[in-house]
Amino acid sequence: MAAVMNSTPVVELRAVHKSYRLGSHVIHALQGVDLTVQRGELLALTGPSGSGKSTILNLCGLIDQADAGEVLLGGVPIRQFNETQLTLQRRDGIGFIFQSFNLVPVMTVAENVDYPLFLTGVPLAERRERVAAQLKAVGLFEHAQHLPDALSGGQRQRVAIARALIKRPSLVIADEPTASLDSHTADQVLDLMRERGHAEGAAFVIASHDDRLTRRSDRILSLLDGRLQ
Repeated sequence: MAAVMNSTPVVELRAVHKSYRLGSHVIHALQGVDLTVQRGELLALTGPSGSGKSTILNLCGLIDQADAGEVLLGGVPIRQFNETQLTLQRRDGIGFIFQSFNLVPVMTVAENVDYPLFLTGVPLAERRERVAAQLKAVGLFEHAQHLPDALSGGQRQRVAIARALIKRPSLVIADEPTASLDSHTADQVLDLMRERGHAEGAAFVIASHDDRLTRRSDRILSLLDGRLQ
């Protein structure tokens, strides 16, 4: 039974189509995409702007829903989830790393990283221990009590990465997570992602143009005009 459970993909897209209306025009963002992401896998999505990378991230992260086809999370079709269940899945099992950081400006670095644990009811002592360990891992322990506005763009992105990893998610969705990091910091963050993914079975689906990331990926998929190449 354990072997069967471990073989279940973290997220899967089956013949997925997604379109958006822009005025009188219809944008076909995805056209029959099939995608399977396994536990512990670091998957990089590449392709030009408008190729469908962000749409795949939104579908895998349960932010959007397909027009046709099926999206499965842990082997379960998401159409079986109601809105409350989808919200809980996003909160508890999926980490997000946004290009714009999405940090809470009135919270300290430590409070931003702690917030997902607070929402899920993790005891205070455990939260403090896990936040300290995560900030050390991304090189920001000494900035724990700073506000985001006091940090550089690269430092804010590291806070966002620490926040996404802190709840030990089964899936991490990331949009250009190393875009604002210097080479040394990017290397540290990417090594951390690989270590966490392989050790804990967390899957990473990452849209990126960064060669440093794609070199460290387990798999690279290229998109063009809403289709996987």
